Amino acid sequence: MRKLRANWNRAAAALSWVAGAARWVEDTRSWRNPAATAMAHAVLVLLAWHPDLVVPTVALHVAAVGVWRYKRRPRAPAPHPCVRASMAEAPDREELDEEFDTIPSARPPEVVRARYDRARMVGARLQTMVGDVATQAERLQALVSWRDPRPTGMFVVLCVLVAMMLYMVPMKMVAVVGGFYYLRHPMFRDRMPAPVINFFRRLPSMSERIM
Repeated sequence: MRKLRANWNRAAAALSWVAGAARWVEDTRSWRNPAATAMAHAVLVLLAWHPDLVVPTVALHVAAVGVWRYKRRPRAPAPHPCVRASMAEAPDREELDEEFDTIPSARPPEVVRARYDRARMVGARLQTMVGDVATQAERLQALVSWRDPRPTGMFVVLCVLVAMMLYMVPMKMVAVVGGFYYLRHPMFRDRMPAPVINFFRRLPSMSERIM
């Protein structure tokens, strides 16, 4: 369990920038800083009209992040091994005993049963996460599988209409209108879930057929 928590913390720390980016997008979309939101609109228009600037802008942004974090760089070399990253600062005797136990276990049946129950709890959580991922993937697949004819027909017709619209309307106009619609002020939004999300959640999946 100690190594499981340590690896979980490693993954969470490595992907923290994703959560930070999502939080920044949500703050910008919520108009918490009107100046930043207005700047986002200007950048959107600039990149939509000059798409050749997208890659240089992203590269410049990454370089700026690297320069900004230069002053926070570690001054001393990282310890090897790192006790803090290994979650070994205050190890539990039970966890250490479980980690260094032999296979097959040499502990009493009561101890093995308690460890098995704890492993089952962790496995149940992982099973729930895998089931949620499978459900979303099946709903995405159900868009074109004709398992439910109504949503599949609606999706096919919508794809045809979108294709026709993109043939007639310049892509830069679509990008600007879509970006402005996404960044609209909260007073122009409905608190109910978006129709697209509601439609996606109603798509069929195998979750109700799994025992």
